[in-house]
Amino acid sequence: MKYILALDQGTTSSRAILFDRSGQPLSIAQKEFRQYYPQPGWVEHDAAEIWQTQLETARAVLEKQGISAAEVAAIGITNQRETAVLWDKRSGRPVCPAIVWQCRRTAPYCDSLKEQGLENMFREKTGLPIDAYFSATKIRWVLQNVPEAAKLAESGNLLFGTVDTWLIWNLTGGQVHATDYSNASRTMLFNIHTLEWDAEVLELLGIPESILPEVRPSSGLFGHSLPALFGAAIPIAGAAGDQQAALFGQACFSPGAAKNTYGTGCFLLMNTGGEPVSSQNGLITTIAWGLDGRVTYALEGSVFVAGAAIQWLRDGLGLISSAAETEGLCRSVADNCGVYLVPAFVGLGAPYWDPYARGVLTGLTRGANRAHIVRAAVESMAYQTCDVLRAMEQDAGIPLAELRADGGAAANAFLLQFQADITGVPVLRPSTLETTALGAAYLAGLAVGYWSDFAEIRRNWQVAEAFSPAISKEEAAGLEAGWRHAVRQAQMRD
Repeated sequence: MKYILALDQGTTSSRAILFDRSGQPLSIAQKEFRQYYPQPGWVEHDAAEIWQTQLETARAVLEKQGISAAEVAAIGITNQRETAVLWDKRSGRPVCPAIVWQCRRTAPYCDSLKEQGLENMFREKTGLPIDAYFSATKIRWVLQNVPEAAKLAESGNLLFGTVDTWLIWNLTGGQVHATDYSNASRTMLFNIHTLEWDAEVLELLGIPESILPEVRPSSGLFGHSLPALFGAAIPIAGAAGDQQAALFGQACFSPGAAKNTYGTGCFLLMNTGGEPVSSQNGLITTIAWGLDGRVTYALEGSVFVAGAAIQWLRDGLGLISSAAETEGLCRSVADNCGVYLVPAFVGLGAPYWDPYARGVLTGLTRGANRAHIVRAAVESMAYQTCDVLRAMEQDAGIPLAELRADGGAAANAFLLQFQADITGVPVLRPSTLETTALGAAYLAGLAVGYWSDFAEIRRNWQVAEAFSPAISKEEAAGLEAGWRHAVRQAQMRD
């Protein structure tokens, strides 16, 4: 068995990557799929298209590398989290479009739960604030607004899953309905202390436990793929939400180790060890992974729109033709010319948790040009990450020694240098940026003995480039003050 196949199902594309024993990607395939915005603040996906694109990319990497399924030791899955898929377990047909993690349609209901004084109860049990971001209120919305879903639930034929569950169910031909601890902890239905679906929360929201998947360790045998899919059955041996997988792929195995993924959103996670740390600063307490009979916890700050703002520059405004242009444009101007972009297109995540904030472009003068606006969009990723980092340091009680960076935008050296400048923390870019898929591969590989232990994985992790702070604390503070002013404008209600 020479390889591990990682399925990386993201918000805007499905990807598959084949890894070798050194953790190097040998073959990559990617397919974008359509985003649906039926109403302001609503975001949907076609779950059938997600499955089809993921299957196509998995087949493509095997074909590209010229290998057979018999040479693959295991499949690891990582996925966009919180997105809710509900389907008929008899036909496998989704009952409605998948409701994406970015979707804000249930924000008013979340407000009503807060008004009932339930915020602390949810935080204590699930580690999460009450927010439309998570799966729970999405499921309730489907049960209340899709008649077929309610009927199927009554007859015991409705299934729910986050995207990992949907992929596992399809890969196994409907034989396995399961998720892992990390994905379960993002639903707002899972008690992160008892490690069970919480009966009180389910009753409050009117969600039957019968529709929920079995929760299993992140590293372990989930089942086998149907032989017809790839030519032979392959063990499915690892699963984790994308950000927890990236934490694992960055070898952040010790408490205090942290990484930031610059993707569609930005996600900063810190390993907090075997005990959950409650946040006093708007962060999430989550399960990082379940492994060897125990779970590891993490603190997380989620930025809803990061790379998505670059997509907006390209597709919405036509200011760039590709993300690769942004670094050169940022460097073409001496500074931001006072321009700030707060990309609160679907509200603000941590540490603000303001679902009603909206995007603003502020500080424009006649001297501002295309490059300044592009630079403001790139810098917004660093500012939002800095907000989360400050909150995380306060909650954990320790200053970060370094920040490990990954995700597509981590290829932008200007961004990582600005991140180091504004936070005052060295930023390390590893030799392999595919750390999300790599984390899923490691989890699967450990389960089948492809890799022996954490020490072997740590040896694979190598720094490609380090970015050290290069501006004064006073200059950084001035830039941050401008950012905070822009955020206040994004939060104005009238």
